[in-house]
Amino acid sequence: MINYRTKKSAMILAATLALTTLVSTADVTAKTAKVTTANVDLRIMETTDIHTNLMNYDYFKDAGTESVGLVKTATLVKEARKESKNTVLVDNGDTIQGTPLGTYKAKVATIKKGEIHPSIAAMNEMNYDVATFGNHEFNYGLSYLTEVYNDAKFKRVNANVYVDDKDKNDKNDKNKFTPYTIVNKTVKDAKGKTHKLKIGYIGFVAPQIMNWDETNLTGKVKAKDIVATAKKYVPEMKKKGADVVIAMAHSGFNADLKNNEDVVYSLTKVKDIDAVTFSHTHKIFPAKDVASLDSMFKDANGKVLKGINNKKGTINGVAAVQAGYGGAELGIIDMKLTKTKGKWKVKSTQSFTRNAKDKKPTKTVVNAVKKAHEGTLGYVNTPIGTTTDNIHSFFSIVKDDPSVQVVTNAQKWFMEKTLATDPELSKLPILSAGAPFKAGRNGPEEYTEIKKGDLTIRSAADLYLYDNVIKAVKVDGATVKEWLERSAGQFNQIDPKATTEQALINSKFRPYNFDVIDGVEYKVDVTQPSKYDPDGVLINKDAQRITELTYNGQAIDPKQEFIVVTNNYRATGGGSFPGVTSDKIVYNGQDENRQILMDYITEQKEIVPTVDNNWSIASIAGTPNVTFTSSPQGANYLTEESPYKYTGKMDADGFGIYTIDLSK
Repeated sequence: MINYRTKKSAMILAATLALTTLVSTADVTAKTAKVTTANVDLRIMETTDIHTNLMNYDYFKDAGTESVGLVKTATLVKEARKESKNTVLVDNGDTIQGTPLGTYKAKVATIKKGEIHPSIAAMNEMNYDVATFGNHEFNYGLSYLTEVYNDAKFKRVNANVYVDDKDKNDKNDKNKFTPYTIVNKTVKDAKGKTHKLKIGYIGFVAPQIMNWDETNLTGKVKAKDIVATAKKYVPEMKKKGADVVIAMAHSGFNADLKNNEDVVYSLTKVKDIDAVTFSHTHKIFPAKDVASLDSMFKDANGKVLKGINNKKGTINGVAAVQAGYGGAELGIIDMKLTKTKGKWKVKSTQSFTRNAKDKKPTKTVVNAVKKAHEGTLGYVNTPIGTTTDNIHSFFSIVKDDPSVQVVTNAQKWFMEKTLATDPELSKLPILSAGAPFKAGRNGPEEYTEIKKGDLTIRSAADLYLYDNVIKAVKVDGATVKEWLERSAGQFNQIDPKATTEQALINSKFRPYNFDVIDGVEYKVDVTQPSKYDPDGVLINKDAQRITELTYNGQAIDPKQEFIVVTNNYRATGGGSFPGVTSDKIVYNGQDENRQILMDYITEQKEIVPTVDNNWSIASIAGTPNVTFTSSPQGANYLTEESPYKYTGKMDADGFGIYTIDLSK
C-alpha cells in the first residue's frame, strides 16, 4: 500500500534540495564572475642609448639640435603618462658615456661622493622605475659605475654579470648586481578600481663587455650568455609571483642566430617573458619603413626570419620595442591584461615609438643638468691648435679622408715615441688603424665638420668620438690583409654591367668597423664578393677584394711582422676582425686615443688636413650607376674634379643621395 504522505514529503524535500543547489550554483558563479572580470591597460615606456645626450645640444657643432636630447624625451614621457592610468618607465643603458659631457664628468670634473651625476639627476626628475646597464656603462670602471648609480631613486638590474670568484665552479657564482626585481604596482582598471600587479624586471648586457673593457673588468667580474641567464632566472621570477615579466636587454637584433651579442630574437623565445625592451644597435623597432625592417631582420642570404610582426611590434609573439639613440625616440608598449581566477595574462599588445623632434624641453629636467652642461661648454672650448683648412667626414666611407688621417697620424706619432726604447718592438714597422666614427650611423647630422681656424677640445672629440684607450697589436702581413678584407665588407658587390642604380654601401655595416690602415697601400675591388658579412662572419672563403697591397712599394709579405696601433675595442676582439685578439697586444697602456690626438695637435700647433691616398676603390671599366648616401651638407665641399655628384635627392631618413664615378 502506497504511503502518499511519505511520497509527498520526499517530493517536497527533493524540490527544496534542487532549488538550494541552483541558488548555491548561481551564487558561486556570480562570485567567480566577480573575481575574473579585471581588465587593465599597462603602458611600458623605454628610453635607451641616451649616451649623455641630455640637453638638445650638439657639443661638436656648438649648436642646439632637434635630433637628440633627454630633456625633449621627458616631454614625450609626460604626454604618454597623461594618456594612460598605469605606466612604467625603464632605461636600457648606455646612459653615462658618449658626448663631451660624459667625458667631462668622468675625466675632468669627476663626480665626487654625494654628487649626483647629471644623467641620474635627469632620470630621477623623470621618475624612472627601473634601469639596466649598457656596455658603455663599464667604460670608466666599476668604481665609477657604482658612484654614479648610488644616487639613483630607481632600481637597477643586471642578471648576467657575476663576481669573478676565480674558481672553476659556475654554480656558486654570485651576481655583481641585483639580477631582477619584482615590483608591486597598484593599477586601475577602466572603472577606476585598483588592483595589485606584480611586475618583474630583469636586465642583461652583451657579454662582449669582457673584451671591450678588458682592462676595467678582467679579474673582477665575468659576463655570461644572455639567453641562458634568462632561462635560469625567469622561472624563478614566476615562482616568486611575477605577473608580468619585462626583459630589458642591452642587446640588439641580429639575423645571425649564432651571434651572442645581439640576441633579442632568441630571447623572445624564452618562456614567460611578456615584453622585451632592447637596444645597443641604435635602431628603431617597430621599424618605420620596409628598408629599415629589412636591414634588421634579413640574414646574409637575404632571408627574413619568421615571427616578426612589424605592425604590432612583436617578435615571436612577444611585445618588443627599441627606441633608437640619444633620446630622439620614446619606445612604448601598450598591454591589455586580464585577470582570470587570480592570475594575470597578457591579452594583447601594441608597440610603437614616438619622435621628440618637435617637442619642447621639460624645464625641470633642463635645470637638473644645466650646471654640467655649462661646465662641458667651457671644457670643450679650450683651444689646442689650428687647422689650415676645413676637416669633414662627409665622404670618409668612399675615399681616404683627412678626418681619419689626422687620427692615424697621431696614433703612429705616439707609438713611435713610446716603443723607441724597446729593443725588439722598435725594430718592427708601425702601422696605424683608424675608422670614420662620425659617418651618419645615427642620422644625417652625425658627421664631422670643423671649419678652418682654431682647433679646440671639441674638435678632438669630434674627430675621436669614443673614450677608447690606445693599444698596439703585433700581427703578420696575412692578418693585415684579412683585417682589410673585413673592413671591405662595408661595400656591396657592384655589377659593372648593370645599368640600374646600385648602392655602394651596405646599410648593415657599422662605420666604426670600416678600418683604414695607414702605412700600407691598397685598393678595394668592389666588383668582387665580400669575404665577410657586416658582422665579421666569414661568408666567402675564397673571396679577395683587397688588391695591390704593398708595404714600402713591395708586395706585402704574409709572414712579415707589423705593429698596428689601434684602440682597446678593436684589440680585444671588437668588430670580429680575424686574427685581432687580446693575446696579440704588445702595448697595453691606459692613454686615451682622444688625449693622444689632443697632445699631437698641441705639439704640431698647426694641422694641414691632407691625405696620403694610401687606399682607394679600384677603378671599374664602364660606367655603372653607383650611389651612396651622406649628409646633404656634403654637397658644399664638392668641386668639378670630385668623382661624386649630389643628385639633389634625399632618402626617407634625410640623407642626401650621391653618385660616384668608379671609372677613374
